[in-house]
Amino acid sequence: MTSQKPAEMEQEELKSMTLGDHLEELRARLILSLLGLIVGMGVALFWGRSFLRLILLPFEQALETSNLKPSLQAIQVAEPFMVYLKASLVLGLLISAPWIFYQLWAFISAGLYRHERRYVYIAAPISAVLFIGGVLFFLLLVAPLTLKFFVRFNLGVDYLLYHPTLSNYVSFILIMSLVFGLTFQSPILIVFAERFGLISLESLRKARRYVVLASFLIGAAATPSPDVFSQIAMAAPMYFLYEISILVCRFWRHRSG
Repeated sequence: MTSQKPAEMEQEELKSMTLGDHLEELRARLILSLLGLIVGMGVALFWGRSFLRLILLPFEQALETSNLKPSLQAIQVAEPFMVYLKASLVLGLLISAPWIFYQLWAFISAGLYRHERRYVYIAAPISAVLFIGGVLFFLLLVAPLTLKFFVRFNLGVDYLLYHPTLSNYVSFILIMSLVFGLTFQSPILIVFAERFGLISLESLRKARRYVVLASFLIGAAATPSPDVFSQIAMAAPMYFLYEISILVCRFWRHRSG
């Protein structure tokens, strides 16, 4: 009985999973991810108020620097409690991010060859770090500057009272944080696309001018606020991450060669 070549064995292994197998794998990974999120949210409930204070801090600082008294309205009866749960959910997502991204990449690895699956153990922790980094980048750096811009924007009327609702403000901050966290995943996608031969390093270099335009277009489409400042705040790190991706691809190619 002749032994199969490694390439042939990998090909058979890749074809061994049917569509039903992939759907079952997806279901299992989703359940595991959901369980991880539930555990993360359970832990986050103890720190929900502290995380909410971090979310409210940019608003407080922006109003204080404009000589205004911080004030948020809670119109609905259960609004403060629902905001607390919403903040705890996002904090739970941050806590469980390493587990969730591992499940995501583990599902992707089921469709890869055996020698390609080792990349999953590199991609999963980096994805989690980039996601958490993107969220913190917005909360700690972009949000304070954005709120100062909004608060100081002058409509030219003296009778305007600036009292946003608690729910609208927290939703805005949390949505923007998640958008930044997902945007910071772009280096992973670019590097692995180059590794798997979907795009070449030369093409990445030539596409710089188009990436600048695309970054601003994505920033305009992804940010819920129409101000130019928020769009620039997203477009700038996106292009920076693109350049980092090119450097990583170059280093990886040089190391492989």
